[in-house]
Amino acid sequence: MKPILPAVFVVSLIVAGCAMSTPSRPAQEGAAKIVPIGAVQGSGPQSPMVGQRVTVEGVVVGNFARGLGGFFVQDIDGDGDDATSDGIFVALAENTPAPATSSRVRVSGIATEAGTGRDTMTTLTEPVIELLEPSVRFQSRKLTGPPAQRSEWERYEGMSFVVDAPLTITGNEGLQRFGEIAARFGGRGFQPTEIARGAEAIRKVRDDNARRALILDDGRTSENPKGLWFLPEGSGETNPLRVGATIQGIQGVVEQRRGQYRLQLTEKLKSVSLVERPPAPDVAGDLRIASLNVLNLFNGDGKGGGFPTERGAESFKQYQLQQAKLVASVQALKPDIAALMEIENDGYGPESAIAQFVDVLNAVGPIRDYRFVDAGKGPGVNPIRVAMIYRASRATPQGKPAVLEGGPFAERSRVPLAQAFRAGKGPAFVVVANHFKSKGCGRDAEAATGLDADQKDEQSCWNALRVESAKQLMAWLKTDPTKSKTDLQVLVGDFNAYAMEDPIRAFVDAGWQDALQLAREEAKSKAAARIAASPNAHLIEVDFKDEPLYSFVFNGLSGRLDHALASPAMAKRLRGGAEWHNNADESERFDYQHQGDASPYRASDHDPLLLGFDLRR
Repeated sequence: MKPILPAVFVVSLIVAGCAMSTPSRPAQEGAAKIVPIGAVQGSGPQSPMVGQRVTVEGVVVGNFARGLGGFFVQDIDGDGDDATSDGIFVALAENTPAPATSSRVRVSGIATEAGTGRDTMTTLTEPVIELLEPSVRFQSRKLTGPPAQRSEWERYEGMSFVVDAPLTITGNEGLQRFGEIAARFGGRGFQPTEIARGAEAIRKVRDDNARRALILDDGRTSENPKGLWFLPEGSGETNPLRVGATIQGIQGVVEQRRGQYRLQLTEKLKSVSLVERPPAPDVAGDLRIASLNVLNLFNGDGKGGGFPTERGAESFKQYQLQQAKLVASVQALKPDIAALMEIENDGYGPESAIAQFVDVLNAVGPIRDYRFVDAGKGPGVNPIRVAMIYRASRATPQGKPAVLEGGPFAERSRVPLAQAFRAGKGPAFVVVANHFKSKGCGRDAEAATGLDADQKDEQSCWNALRVESAKQLMAWLKTDPTKSKTDLQVLVGDFNAYAMEDPIRAFVDAGWQDALQLAREEAKSKAAARIAASPNAHLIEVDFKDEPLYSFVFNGLSGRLDHALASPAMAKRLRGGAEWHNNADESERFDYQHQGDASPYRASDHDPLLLGFDLRR
């Protein structure tokens, strides 16, 4: 048997051999038995040969020595079993070169499972590598769609594929930091609790999301990579690679890393069909109400210093860009009244974040008559708060603002702010700005416990507290805290709950109406009526199937955390409603912390919403 040489030494021989196009000597008689890669992989989630030294042969289909610390080798002919993978990853010692792509090699290594839990990748470690041929012809298999269930991706682990179907970008949160894109077969993925209610319905959506998902990765584990080499010209670096765009011409090696199946790209993407940035929506009605999450708008000490802040901008320059992007957002939406979430809780004086935001908003224009609602203090003691602004020429506050403190709003959910208004000769109405406790589970003394802990129902932590927040908010409004004696009320803001989750259903069950969904249904009804009245109605075919609403993208899934809930009386005056997808679909590369400009795109991580009501008469 040929003596086992140290991996680094053997690889150095291989590299030299490749450079001279000279294969190494044929294996000596009595060499280790060649095991099909499929037998090493097995048909289950992990190798049946873990801990054993095995010898395999195949072609190198991906050299990722510099980025991933190894290479992928694939059995040219396969083992004939569709349930087993014909490829495997070979891990190398640091700074060890790998054999060239397309070379045929023999590898002896110890079968291991890299990673934790069941989501691991079969890997050969401590390899002894022998070059058999410097270059062979090999054709990657075609992948025309996702498997029937997520677990079946295992049969492709370590194998090279050409994806012969369009993939939809469903998340780009990792593009800036990791050089990766969340993609799916068959279109956008939605949070299960955005579109389903009940354990079985949620499970079906979750499983379908999982089987369709594939991360497109750049072959590197380093953070904040310089240059996204895999993007075609005209996308990514300077143009927005938005969620919803489609990709074609994809080639790489399937692997499992950090709990997700990935395609480590071996070629640049051939084409990306970019999605145009949408302009600000317009809505019918004579009064416009908006809701915007301003993503931790902190202004330091209000004098140009005090950076980095507790949250938000790390420098005065970043703060100026953040503020400019948010000003552009508000001016584009043209709201008569706007509720703001995540603004610094630092009073209402001239050096406060809210006062300086309104000053710049009016200075930039073209709308220059915005004012802010002054609650005197807070509301609440949380570092961030809700706030409200309005146009003095379009809406007049009626009485003092009201706040709901204590209970779930003491330290967790942010204190709601309610203000009554009149517009023109219309009736009094109330707008309530809200920001419920987020889904993060926290740590140590801040950790969620009991019913607030994650109940494994896809609603994450603090769901019970958010439900209690909803109940107390509704009970408070019944007491007429603004003393306006009106049943015209609308609740807007970041409720940190998707549409089918318990907090939102509590409102709906109590009679509050989903204003955005109501506006969509009304628009469809009017469109259908116009078509029916047309003399050519029998020639017109219209598909009124709508994609679910969304305002936030997290882990490659879209959903609504931001809502507008109207009282029955207020719903009757609703004339239109829309989300503006200027933020959630955008890459972080365009926010104020990276290479963003003063445009309204990626001004926040949440999309704003806009409602139109008839309230001036």
